[in-house]
Amino acid sequence: MADFLITFLETVRDVIPIILIIFGFQFLVIRRPVPNLKKVLLGLFYVILGLALFLQGLKQALFPLGELMAQQLTDPAFIYKGIEQASHTLHWTDYKWVYLFAAAIGFATTIAEPALLAVAIKANEVSGGAITIWGLRISVAIGVAIGIALGTFRIVTGTPLEYYIITGYIFVIIQTFFAPRMIIPLAFDSGGVTTSTVTVPLVAALGLGLAGTIEGRSPLMDGFGLIAFASLFPMITVMGYAQFSVYRQKHKGQV
Repeated sequence: MADFLITFLETVRDVIPIILIIFGFQFLVIRRPVPNLKKVLLGLFYVILGLALFLQGLKQALFPLGELMAQQLTDPAFIYKGIEQASHTLHWTDYKWVYLFAAAIGFATTIAEPALLAVAIKANEVSGGAITIWGLRISVAIGVAIGIALGTFRIVTGTPLEYYIITGYIFVIIQTFFAPRMIIPLAFDSGGVTTSTVTVPLVAALGLGLAGTIEGRSPLMDGFGLIAFASLFPMITVMGYAQFSVYRQKHKGQV
């Protein structure tokens, strides 16, 4: 409880500037009272309490869990299972369970991401149903899964991050010339909503855990960067989802 109280006070400190800006503009610039002030204040308390509980949960569960999974999957006893350790040099292919876990956790956390759900609902409303909620969520989740798996491959191999990011964004730029115009802004926003409350903690913990357990890797130099992959690849898959939908509609029309 003492640890949670500290977290709660730190959360209050972090939220106060936002509250001051909102109420400052409301009273000094707009110069109107806040409608339903009691409900607003109660809602702010709920926000602060929820953030504090969430941060406490990160420290006690998500960060340790991500690091633990990375340590277990890269443990020589697990990798060398059924292999003579003395006669086998570790290769990037020996970390196949790491890539599979990274893809699975990337997909699952994205599906559970509340920010993505909110964007998908709004996109479905304004598009008149042309963009389905589950279609967008799954396409973004596939992009995150591919990105996180490729990011863990980069950590295992120790290759420079910039090679992947530059190549990926070149592909995104080229793809924007062929994707339907209505999907391009949504695709770029989809990359941003993946870096939210559920995805970031587990992905960051996984990257730091991998870099801390694989020999020759630095948590500072190699542990970070997975979030960049999680933001990049959903742009590709969402535009690809739209391109596939257009192609399928044209094919149905020809038939």
